[in-house]
Amino acid sequence: MAVGEALVHMRSTLLPFWLGVFLFLSGCSQDGHSQRHGPPEVVIPLKVKVTSVSMKSRGWFSYSMRFGGQRHVVLMRVKKYLLPRHLPVFTYTDQGAIVEDQPFVQNDCYYHGYVEGDPESLVALSTCFGGFQGILKTNDMVYEIEPKSLSTTFEHLIYKMSSEKTPMRCGLTDEEIARQLKFQENINYTSMRIGYEGWWTHKRFLELAVVVDHKRYLHRQSNISNVQKEVCLVVNGIDNLFNSLDVDVLLMGIEIWTTRNLLAIKNIGSLLSEFCKWKQIELTNRLPHDVAHMFVNYSYGLYLGLSFVKTVCILDYNCGVDSFRTDNLYDLSFIVTHEIGHNLGMEHDGKNCKCKDELCIMHAGKVQSTTFSNCSYVQFMDNTAKRDCLYTTSNKKDIFTLKECGNNVVEEGEECDCGSFHLCVHDPCCQSNCTLGPGAVCASGLCCKDCKIRPSGSLCRKEENACDLPEWCNGTSYHCPEDVYVQDGVPCMGGGYCYEKRCNNREEQCKKIFGKEAKSANQSCYTKMNIRGDRFGHCGINGSRYVRCDISDVLCGRVQCENVTELPLLTDHSTVHWTHFNDVTCWGTDYHLGMTISDIGEVKDGTACGKEQICIQRKCVHMSRLVSDCSPETCHMNGVCNNRHHCHCNSGWDPPNCLVSGYGGSIDSGPSPKKNKEVEKRNRYQLLCFSYAVIKFPPPDCYN
Repeated sequence: MAVGEALVHMRSTLLPFWLGVFLFLSGCSQDGHSQRHGPPEVVIPLKVKVTSVSMKSRGWFSYSMRFGGQRHVVLMRVKKYLLPRHLPVFTYTDQGAIVEDQPFVQNDCYYHGYVEGDPESLVALSTCFGGFQGILKTNDMVYEIEPKSLSTTFEHLIYKMSSEKTPMRCGLTDEEIARQLKFQENINYTSMRIGYEGWWTHKRFLELAVVVDHKRYLHRQSNISNVQKEVCLVVNGIDNLFNSLDVDVLLMGIEIWTTRNLLAIKNIGSLLSEFCKWKQIELTNRLPHDVAHMFVNYSYGLYLGLSFVKTVCILDYNCGVDSFRTDNLYDLSFIVTHEIGHNLGMEHDGKNCKCKDELCIMHAGKVQSTTFSNCSYVQFMDNTAKRDCLYTTSNKKDIFTLKECGNNVVEEGEECDCGSFHLCVHDPCCQSNCTLGPGAVCASGLCCKDCKIRPSGSLCRKEENACDLPEWCNGTSYHCPEDVYVQDGVPCMGGGYCYEKRCNNREEQCKKIFGKEAKSANQSCYTKMNIRGDRFGHCGINGSRYVRCDISDVLCGRVQCENVTELPLLTDHSTVHWTHFNDVTCWGTDYHLGMTISDIGEVKDGTACGKEQICIQRKCVHMSRLVSDCSPETCHMNGVCNNRHHCHCNSGWDPPNCLVSGYGGSIDSGPSPKKNKEVEKRNRYQLLCFSYAVIKFPPPDCYN
């Protein structure tokens, strides 16, 4: 295995994660690490209006701050998906038993952004506890910001970080990297897949597990919350540094050795080897991860860390060790980023490796850089293209398990949950202890209005389209009945069939992509393109390979269009293709690994592909596959079957079989509204008036 190493430095885009730790994270620098240069500047951030309508609509806001001899406008927006709302944290009792906790984490007050007028700037701030904490980089200088203690005027302290060069460097030689990579060539890892096309960057998800040694726990005053906060801040910095590669770093959980170190830590090479063995046995089943790193409060001389190279997703070796001998967020995040870079396949930068900084993140020595080199990009793309694990995330259901009042989710044992205290103050129905307020019957739900349950027959979910069905309140529950829709296989407009609440039709699909003049192409286009088995024509993706369509399934691959007069405005990394052969023109779109948006170009399940045939999971199958014991005859031709194979009756007929006169609906939809009695009375009276008029003796008040 290739043992990687570490550097120190962090990218200016650190989104500090728990603002209450401003003071304990400052201060204690060590020789060789970035230090605060001179006394801090005192600034008062002033909120300014975002002038761009498009930026404002996308959640951007801005503050003006004066530091470094000039005024800067800092623009930022919320960083999402950094960690689960309930973060698994493992600790140990004095008897050595493992304890798991899942503390609730506020995750909507961390921001990434930039400094106006400086395209190379980076910003990562947190506002979780009433002020800004984090890192700003502008004009090639890095600054740390934190609230000024006891200030009543929103004052903050900004420190300029020193960029002096030091002898500290990576613990791995280039010869050792070469030797370890040679060794890997002879190993067939099952987690590697060949066949992904595309050199460009696409969204990847790197799941990180963190283990904190006992000395770092003691360094944080034996306080689990302090350790937890530091880890979150550091991971936020790591995530920011990897933004340029379009990688989201997700913190899957933390283990803290609260009673003692379970491994000897004094030799970094031995520790890395033993840590990898330990985590494979003890950690992997508890915390799913693509890489696992150990944060150690121990000095290894000039060396700042060690990790295996090109081993992400390989469970025996996807690990690293990071020396934490400073409290600077900038340094700590950079150390771990460099080590993870080795896990992702990056080697040390050579003399021909360039980036916008003088030296880059994967330089062997400690430098002040926030960017990866051209060499790192190539090595990253070459390695991660073969790692399926980076394109998916673990099941979040395994993470969001802790029940807690105040998380804005109504859970077992709670009458309601209005979220944080300041939100509950303004909630007329729910109290902060998750109980209903005085006189309130409900606090949420589509059938709750003004703290009361809505009357029976109130529409709570209207139908979205011709393949959907409405639902009504039952008068006793604040919940709207579960969403039901027309049974799969029922014909709908344009010769299509309803399937999973959609009426799918190639003609309409082409119009949605290429405009109102477009239409589905000749079948020869489908055959020509979808038997190719590439990103423009295929019948699905298996791992990292495109699946060629069988001839019988070509209409179920990617949609092909013709008569295109306008090109669509698509998202980043999307491609429109145009093919011409034998006087036939085909238009379509691509879809490939790493894209995080829905695929507009796939032929949807339920689309017709022949007489009494539809597409199901990229196969053209007979309609008989859609087995149901409900039919129009079951509903006596007075209703339609729903997806639960029950009759949804037309107005005028009662469920369950639409045989008896009534008001419509189904046993699943809730009671449909009964006609207003006054309206019915007036209708009957008007009929009576009409009868009198026919015999020319209208009663005198018929016209009142």
